[in-house]
Amino acid sequence: MSPHVAARAARAGGALVDQLRSTLGPSSSSPAGASSPTSGWLAVTVLCQPDELDPASLPAPLAELGDRIEVDVRPAPADKGTELYARLIDRSGRSGAASRLSGSDAEAELRSALRRAKQLIEVGEVLAVDPAPHGKRTATPGGALLESWTKDAPAAGVR
Repeated sequence: MSPHVAARAARAGGALVDQLRSTLGPSSSSPAGASSPTSGWLAVTVLCQPDELDPASLPAPLAELGDRIEVDVRPAPADKGTELYARLIDRSGRSGAASRLSGSDAEAELRSALRRAKQLIEVGEVLAVDPAPHGKRTATPGGALLESWTKDAPAAGVR
């Protein structure tokens, strides 16, 4: 397959995915947890006992948010660990496309802090993904799709 044909196939595949997303609606293109609940509470289930988590001494990613958040710790259903809840106290600056593009989305920051806190509690460190190798890659439809998803990954997949 020539590079030109592969590039056209990749563009056509991307256009097809965009068309499907617009047909299915915005909720289909959002990953689980990307839309904020009306209550403002975001949660993660942590593999530990509820008495091991003290809301007064939070893991560093949540502690850095300080007075901007409130935190609650509850036992998970069926004795499956602990649910760690957090929400922004001042939700007047609703997150939207403009705040995400400018990098000042407080809810995205809170989601990221919850994920990192979960990793610290369960593993003891925040895991990092190895960067993608640099250089020229062969253009394939699957590769183009993967590249588009990789661009959205740092923002929790939120567009």
